[in-house]
Amino acid sequence: MQLDSKKIKMLQLMANDIRVSIIEMLLEAGSGHTAGPLGMADIFTYLYFNELKHNPKDPFWKDRDRLVLSNGHICPVLYATMAHAGYFPVSELKTLRKFGSRLQGHPHRDFLPMLETSSGPLGSGLSQTVGMAIADRMDNGRSSDKFFYCMLGDGELNEGQNWEAIMLAGKEQLHNVIAIIDRNNIQIDGYTEDVMPLDPLDEKFKSFGWHVVDVDGHNFESISEGIGEAKAVFERPSVVIAHTIPGKGVKEFMRKAEWHGKSPNEDESKMALNELRTLRGQIRGEHE
Repeated sequence: MQLDSKKIKMLQLMANDIRVSIIEMLLEAGSGHTAGPLGMADIFTYLYFNELKHNPKDPFWKDRDRLVLSNGHICPVLYATMAHAGYFPVSELKTLRKFGSRLQGHPHRDFLPMLETSSGPLGSGLSQTVGMAIADRMDNGRSSDKFFYCMLGDGELNEGQNWEAIMLAGKEQLHNVIAIIDRNNIQIDGYTEDVMPLDPLDEKFKSFGWHVVDVDGHNFESISEGIGEAKAVFERPSVVIAHTIPGKGVKEFMRKAEWHGKSPNEDESKMALNELRTLRGQIRGEHE
């Protein structure tokens, strides 16, 4: 379905609000990851506010789509998006990483049951997603109408377990599995192509029997077209390589590997929030 200008504007404003929440919760926590959550805000916004079949009032609805966050360290964007979507109060976001909070530094399903999985050790999420899809097919005698999304970091692809899951999904022709890779080119040790080169990433997935789509991870029309194409493929799993800018929305954070795993201090947060509020005003002024 093509997005009209009104829908795009709504998504842009929501993504901006989610980025504001990310900065506020990281400041309150005094620790956590900044670049990845800011960079993936548009993807998560699109999924939760336009694409996913889900119901915040009935989070265990059996026919819901499944979303697995494999790179669990970017959980501030997942928590912020779920809160804005109505799964729990937005005010709870400021309990991030605090003792006794449901919002742990990596997602923990025992604390926040509406999560599909717990995550932390990198490389396990795609195996979990593939397992879910196979179990669903076994339960139904065929693949159901639900989709199984797995969010992956590009640096996370250094983990060999991913490639076992990629091979199995291709062999089983799991057409309702869609992996979305945050291709932001950074990881905790620096730039991905310095640490462990991944390109040609698209050819690697194709060789394992996957359909590959490249999208601009900050353009809602591109995201919509890419995921729509992935959902239309019926004979193989799909991977959406989302080219994103780490730290998107805050110029001082953008494309800097050092922001992968640190949180902003009070002055940096104030600067970031001012920039995001200015951006919100610019978005509101568009198309009017």
